[in-house]
Amino acid sequence: MSMRSFDLIVIGSGSGLEVSSEAADRGQSVAVIEPGPFGGTCLNRGCIPSKMLIHSADVLQTIRSSELFGIKAEVSEVDWDFIIGRATDTIDADAQAVEEGNRQHPNVTVFKDSATFVDDKVLEVAGERVTAETIVVAAGTRPRVPEIEGLSDVPFITSDEALRLPKQPQRLVIVGGGYIAAEMAHFFGALGTEVTLVQRGPRLLRQEDTDVADRFTEVYQRRFKLLLDTTIQRAYKRGEEIVLDATSDGQEQTLTADALLLAVGRVPNTDLLDMAKTGVTVDDQGFVQTDDYLETNVPGIWALGDIVGRYLLKHSANLEAAFVGHNIFNPDSKVPVDYHAMPHAIFASPQVAAVGVTEQEAREAGLPFVSSVYNYYDTAYGSSIEDRDGFVKVLAHRETREILGCHIIGSEASMLIQEVANAMRKRLTTDAITQAIYVHPALPEVVQRAFGGLPS
Repeated sequence: MSMRSFDLIVIGSGSGLEVSSEAADRGQSVAVIEPGPFGGTCLNRGCIPSKMLIHSADVLQTIRSSELFGIKAEVSEVDWDFIIGRATDTIDADAQAVEEGNRQHPNVTVFKDSATFVDDKVLEVAGERVTAETIVVAAGTRPRVPEIEGLSDVPFITSDEALRLPKQPQRLVIVGGGYIAAEMAHFFGALGTEVTLVQRGPRLLRQEDTDVADRFTEVYQRRFKLLLDTTIQRAYKRGEEIVLDATSDGQEQTLTADALLLAVGRVPNTDLLDMAKTGVTVDDQGFVQTDDYLETNVPGIWALGDIVGRYLLKHSANLEAAFVGHNIFNPDSKVPVDYHAMPHAIFASPQVAAVGVTEQEAREAGLPFVSSVYNYYDTAYGSSIEDRDGFVKVLAHRETREILGCHIIGSEASMLIQEVANAMRKRLTTDAITQAIYVHPALPEVVQRAFGGLPS
């Protein structure tokens, strides 16, 4: 089998392309390995298409709540094909454009196939062997499939398929309680699907601040059939129905649905790459282990993005790609990745967003902190939009007044979090918020008032 040598190999066409692009523009020979559509999980199966679909759900929810504001409106039809097609047509065109851009670059060779390591820094792909002194592993993660009796005989879906379903299910069971489960429940539920959420723990969004998670769980209990502390024991088909036997506190119940969506986390694709053949160390969960510069234990092999497992967020992968690029091309002045003030948002209804530590994390770390909560409805804009569930919770260091965390549930949480993330990134104190001049009566006032309520 022939061997081809490159200056750089990048595995994965998500944020890893930031590194391959820089190398190619520097005149290096680059191989990009990608078995699927270009653009990675975010573009094809994650944040971009899901937000396009969720916006349709948001619009429908706005119409259905219009009576709160003295407007009576009815929805005559939900055009499922249009909603799905609007997202897929846009995404597929973007993915094709990214691929074509790589194929047209004179210094880039595209391998549209799966790859596995077969030796030190040697990969087998598309019937060839390729090698490079510098390799960037950015191959991402895939949905985790739990071990449930009978599951292999049931046509379940994951987030990979949920965003391209050809037909809207009438009844959907979602197993999981994290952000993917929350967003998918909102999307399908708002458009008219009867949604049942099955969560093995006592609340949804268990990674969030407990006050936020509790409020979110309370809202979802009003919107959907929510089964907490519940485990799926077995799954099977009965005609066209999917049947699930579930257990909660020793009590058994049977659930029936037209579709089953599994949203119970993600696993890294390191096993598909056979990383052991090139000597790269992975942790117990399979995530690539790196140093602070994102280099693995094998000099010249780097990793970034979801496969590293620090933050499974596109903006984190982009940050990591910038550092990997710098550290590869400037080996004498490498810079460790600065993850401080990494924000995230959940585009459910209500939205959730956060940055920094939760109260439970602050307590576990023994941090001297003060906290404050302010409700949306107690502001002029919050009451005008009838947001009775939303609130902002902030934490600050008791002595230095540095901002430690901010947790928001409610309308436009994904936008409100940004000003706090920016202040935290610069390690500013609460004065950055409390001493600023806010537009009245705009929604961001709720953030300032939360900070203003911090004990001195």
